[in-house]
Amino acid sequence: MSYNAKVYMKQGGDELVVDTGGKITAAGTQADTIANLTITANLAGIDTGTDMTAAQAAALGVDLAAIATKLNAVLKALEDVGILASE
Repeated sequence: MSYNAKVYMKQGGDELVVDTGGKITAAGTQADTIANLTITANLAGIDTGTDMTAAQAAALGVDLAAIATKLNAVLKALEDVGILASE
């Protein structure tokens, strides 16, 4: 005896499309590739009670800006396919 589940699919609604490779697209578009994040700050020698150098602080600022840029790109990609609402 076998059992076949019936699947109901709402007709006429917007649907996400999964392409070859598992890419989610909206209206046939896909977000650009977001490059991997590289952390550049070298905090060697910093410990409790030790001040960081100006160069180390500047490197942290660069890393934080890069994180913000990449996170915003991910959020935009999620908005573009309808997973998140746009602001």
